[in-house]
Amino acid sequence: YAEFQDVNHMVIFGFGFFLMVLRRYGFSSTGFNFLIIVLGVQCSVLVEDLLVFFYLEANEGILKSIAKASISMTAVAISTGAVLGKSNLVQLIVMTIVELVVFCVSRWINRRYLEVGDHLSLMHVHLFGAYFGLAVTSCFPEPSPKLDKNRSTPKSDLFSMLGSVFLWVFWPSFNSLLAQSRRKAVLNTYFALAVSAVTAFMLSALTSKDGKFRLTHIHSAALAGGVTVSFTAEMISHPWIAMILGLLGSAITILGSHCLQRCLNPPLKIHDTSGVHFTFGLPAVLGALAQVVLLVIREWTNSSSLGYLVLLHVGAFCQTISLALITGFITGFILNTRPLKIIPVSKYFEDQFYWEVSLNVTL
Repeated sequence: YAEFQDVNHMVIFGFGFFLMVLRRYGFSSTGFNFLIIVLGVQCSVLVEDLLVFFYLEANEGILKSIAKASISMTAVAISTGAVLGKSNLVQLIVMTIVELVVFCVSRWINRRYLEVGDHLSLMHVHLFGAYFGLAVTSCFPEPSPKLDKNRSTPKSDLFSMLGSVFLWVFWPSFNSLLAQSRRKAVLNTYFALAVSAVTAFMLSALTSKDGKFRLTHIHSAALAGGVTVSFTAEMISHPWIAMILGLLGSAITILGSHCLQRCLNPPLKIHDTSGVHFTFGLPAVLGALAQVVLLVIREWTNSSSLGYLVLLHVGAFCQTISLALITGFITGFILNTRPLKIIPVSKYFEDQFYWEVSLNVTL
């Protein structure tokens, strides 16, 4: 129960505050996140029970089922960050249900046909959530660059940093919940997170013109180590490997925030509100590649089955991204149909469109 409680804190407190990056969207960021999390956990448990009913999956007990459902909801929380402020509650609920079902199918394919373990298939949650969210948000109209609501304030940045700290503290429990070697997974995750936090401060000062720290860099890059090492947390035997992965994950997050937002997102017309691509997507890709490299090193002497194992893990990686992108585009198209009440661009990033907000209160 303790490990489940840690994961529950992550998805409720951590992502609830982490998404509070917009100056006039604080109520919706926390409130909508809370609603879709508790709704999504119920849906995920029901989907897993359905698989048990059709003998496609073994019954592992309700508490473990809820814990796995909470981890699966991380994919939805990440995807929500990409469409933050541009989708209404009905659209978010539809996206939650569709994404959970598709992610469950993706995990089942990885386990049944690609022989990926239950723990590792669940750790594809960052990869799936990031690219599903990017595909969905590409179908939404872009906000105007001059839109004043599409920015943060010191108060919203502080709340977002608080969510990042929550996620940082509980991430070892997240990576070790289903691991066979839990002690090793906890230690490696902590080392990766610690190095990524230090690297975030260093690179933030080096990449700014005046040498000052940027809170947006810290609150994203400090988590990169936990995402990167999630695939390999129980495989790593030496702490320095986890530290290197944490350093690389933090570096790719900060450098990606500079390059992607300026070079890649404008021509592709992708408006990633919370920067989930470089916060979760790129570190997850790096972690998946690192997992294959470590697998090759570990199984080097067993050359007869090495190629087969590498092919299976690369196939699982490609299957996860492909299914996330394809179903994300389809979901984004469905969400932009008239029955789901498309939000006009002028009403983006606005709490008053959904909540009773006092005129003298601004989050």
